[in-house]
Amino acid sequence: MTEKPILSVTEISLSLKACVEQVFSDIRVRGEVSGVKKAASGHIYFSLKDNDSVLSAVAWRGRDKITQAAIEEGLEIVCTGKLSTYPGRSNYQMIVESAEPAGIGALLKLLNERKEKLAKEGLFDESRKKPLPYLPDVIGVITSPTGAVIRDIMHRLKDRFGRHVILWPVLVQGTEAAEQIANAIKGFNAIPKEGMQTETDLIPRPDILIVARGGGSLEDLWAFNEEVVVRAAADSDIPLISAVGHETDTTLIDYASDRRAPTPTAAAEIAVPVKFELISRLNNLNTR
Repeated sequence: MTEKPILSVTEISLSLKACVEQVFSDIRVRGEVSGVKKAASGHIYFSLKDNDSVLSAVAWRGRDKITQAAIEEGLEIVCTGKLSTYPGRSNYQMIVESAEPAGIGALLKLLNERKEKLAKEGLFDESRKKPLPYLPDVIGVITSPTGAVIRDIMHRLKDRFGRHVILWPVLVQGTEAAEQIANAIKGFNAIPKEGMQTETDLIPRPDILIVARGGGSLEDLWAFNEEVVVRAAADSDIPLISAVGHETDTTLIDYASDRRAPTPTAAAEIAVPVKFELISRLNNLNTR
């Protein structure tokens, strides 16, 4: 009778790891997100669960396809990736390459729950909204530095009443977008009334802010539904116009802003009057 070989703990653990990774190298798993932990490193640790089981999962930093919209507590999602084991603790987990909501209904459910929660906190109350200045000297624009949005805003401002514009460039889609947008709102508000002196220039404090991006799907616009963005907009001391998507698109920042514009171009129209009409009115008043 042949004696069975004796394996070390490490040998059996590595054999299991190789077997699991070979058999489950390309899988798709559907489940509800639970126990989300976003590490300072940028990695996201969470679990996928159904009625009977729980599967540990991790999304390493830098996975562009993984959107903040997908890995949200309580949301049912579909993950693509592979299984791997961690020999040090004899457990296994899914390495997530990409993730997406299991359906538009799941995302809408999360959106409605968040909207109700923030509304109960009073972030959307009319009493919080500030009047817009009639003719701002400085306009702060928070959007992508590339694409049609900033060009449309600048073109419309030039046509109506050219003003000093300061662009704070941000991502408007993806996992880092919400944090960048919120930081931009806070950054503009942190500029003193007398302006902020840099090595080369004096940066003035804007009299009004425009937060803008072009149209897209619910997932594309999700950064503007994130709590960090909504809270930054609601807390802004500088009057803020939201101009996200097309006329039919509505995001949570629209409820927290001081004024919603149906398009980025419309935001520019709201921000300043028409110079020719203003001059004509002044001339009429002078004549009278």
